[in-house]
Amino acid sequence: MNMIKHFFIGSPIPTLEQKENRLNKVRALAAFSPDALSSIAYANQEIFLALVVAGSSGLSLSFPIGLAITGLLVLVALSYFQTIQGYPSGGGSYIVARENLGITPGLAAAASLLVDYTLTAAVSLTAGVAAIASSFPILWEYQTPLALFFLLVITIINLRGIRETGTAMAVPVYLFLVTYLLMLAYGVIQALLTDGFVTEFNTLPASKPLSTLLILEAFSAGCTALTGIEAISNGVPVFEKPEVKNAGKTLLIMAFLMALLFVGSIGLTQFLNVLPEGQETILSALAHRILGNGFGYILIQISSTLILVVAANTSFAGFPRLAAILASDGFLPKPLTQLGDRLVYSYGIVTLSALTGLLIILFKGDSHALVPLFAVGVFVSFTLSQSGMVLHWWKTRGKNWKLKLTVNGIGAIATGCATLVIGSTKFLKGAWISILLIPLIVHMFYKVRDHYQSTAAQLSLSRINQKRKKEIQSFSSLRVVLPISSLHIGIVEAVKIAKQISDNIQAVYIEIEPDSGIEVKEKWEKYFQEIPLVILPSPYRSIISPLLDYLDKYDRESADNQLAAVILPELIPAKRWHQILHNQSARLIKSSLLYRRRNLGFQRVIIDVPYHLNE
Repeated sequence: MNMIKHFFIGSPIPTLEQKENRLNKVRALAAFSPDALSSIAYANQEIFLALVVAGSSGLSLSFPIGLAITGLLVLVALSYFQTIQGYPSGGGSYIVARENLGITPGLAAAASLLVDYTLTAAVSLTAGVAAIASSFPILWEYQTPLALFFLLVITIINLRGIRETGTAMAVPVYLFLVTYLLMLAYGVIQALLTDGFVTEFNTLPASKPLSTLLILEAFSAGCTALTGIEAISNGVPVFEKPEVKNAGKTLLIMAFLMALLFVGSIGLTQFLNVLPEGQETILSALAHRILGNGFGYILIQISSTLILVVAANTSFAGFPRLAAILASDGFLPKPLTQLGDRLVYSYGIVTLSALTGLLIILFKGDSHALVPLFAVGVFVSFTLSQSGMVLHWWKTRGKNWKLKLTVNGIGAIATGCATLVIGSTKFLKGAWISILLIPLIVHMFYKVRDHYQSTAAQLSLSRINQKRKKEIQSFSSLRVVLPISSLHIGIVEAVKIAKQISDNIQAVYIEIEPDSGIEVKEKWEKYFQEIPLVILPSPYRSIISPLLDYLDKYDRESADNQLAAVILPELIPAKRWHQILHNQSARLIKSSLLYRRRNLGFQRVIIDVPYHLNE
């Protein structure tokens, strides 16, 4: 099993090498930016779909809406640049909102981001399939399997470690940047050589009138272009030193490239009067218009597919780290804080992969159906983060604090308004799911914390009072009960251990078949005559109930301020799949004893004695 694991994800890396497995700016841009850069694909598509119903008059507003979204992008980027400076330990929106606005707003920001990361991964993968299917229409009917396959590849890459992930992401990210920037530059040259600026889509009739609501819907749909911009602020600790400086520079470079790609693509789409045909995406149609049907177009579609597929990596970089921070604060299961063999948060990666796969299956690989769900979450986190930064600068002051407060204040107002627009315009199209899900996740956070607090209180040594001390001191010799299902050599080791810890031992055999205990008793007395064997009939063929009843009765009658210890002999097959060939009575007994409420105020000791088969 370990050989297979190491083949796919590599050999374990020692903890001492953790500092060496950090990212330089080149790898970091590749690891954290794919979602942000690739979001132009589905953002442009959603703006087009929102406006196309209003015909030429609707589509003529694509570029102005794109400029408004780009302005919002600049504000958000500046806000997260300041977040990196103020909170270099990572955590992004969650840490900022928790420390400045309170625990509940912080958890709301965290829940929003977890929802956003999951939906981003699903949207990116399904949009990637849509991009390649635009060139090869036969693939449309395989949307879901292809998206799940790409998900599996991304999961394995991330399980291999941070540096390998950054290296693997570099090829598709930089291929996308080079090909798209060259295409846009060539498109600008083509546009300059035309007779004029084409602002009207003259050939397209309207099926709906252009209205304020329609414009707001297009704006809210296009705001999905901002997803992924916060990822770098969550992962500052994985950058090479100086972490803050490198993370800040990478964020600004990413934001500049996002703005250039978004404004360039949406501007050329309107300028060149581009309209898709059939199931083709709007970016595919733009590439067709600029490059024709040759090698250039195919290369653009391949790079689009690759960047959209690896865009899910932004979620895989952010989700596990945020989940680990929440887990360390006691709001998610503690195993999420554990680093795996390759110094990554393996449990978080696998959890995200499972949730993403479920979404892909439920929405049948349709990115258009998924998009309305995730813009709400990301803008809630934007708003809470920037509001928190306003209070941060107000409390800490420092150099240029008024300017910084103003930038974050304007950003908070802008993203807050955008949140309201997105929530209202997309509510019936699926946004209600995210709006309902976020408070439910926050409630779950508190439930998890309550469990950990209750567990800590119950395990505290301060609970050992004088009465408990006297009870501990008054314990008599340990009583041992040894359940057996048959007589075999695996019993011998269990008997030896029982004799080493006690001279008060009772073996118990549950008689499922009538009179089957007679033969067992004869064999038992032949080998272990010094240990009494109790035969318990089980008229309903249950192993657990008769044993538990016997233990309760034995403990009450003994009245020695303790419960009998139970020693369980267990056969371990040579191969894991052989387990299905054996009954699991020892495991069933152990599970029942572990989760049985303590009786008489005492804890029962369970000792598992394995006997390994050779073949």
